[in-house]
Amino acid sequence: MIQLSEDRFAELVEAAFAGVPDELAALLDNVVLFIEADAPADDPTLLGLYDGIPLTERDGTYAGAMPDRIFVYRNPTLEICDTEDQVVEEVGITVVHEIAHHFGIDDDRLHELGYA
Repeated sequence: MIQLSEDRFAELVEAAFAGVPDELAALLDNVVLFIEADAPADDPTLLGLYDGIPLTERDGTYAGAMPDRIFVYRNPTLEICDTEDQVVEEVGITVVHEIAHHFGIDDDRLHELGYA
């Protein structure tokens, strides 16, 4: 397990989001990012979570909806990493994984694509 400050972890998450291609980032709609220390108690090893209505499921009733939320969990990520490079890799995978859910891509397809 690696030790990283909250600030350094946030920098790595922000860098991962900044690394999303502009064409893809421009398509994100009504999404906010949260960095939390711990995953939900019912799934403490979770690295990230998308909470919202995917673009593929939005219809005319979506107007005025609260923003979708993408969470990245610091402690579970640090728990499985030994180096900062591993954190960078895991955070990158997590960010892509959760953004993909926003676009309606499910876990099975993400696993096929290597974003487990």
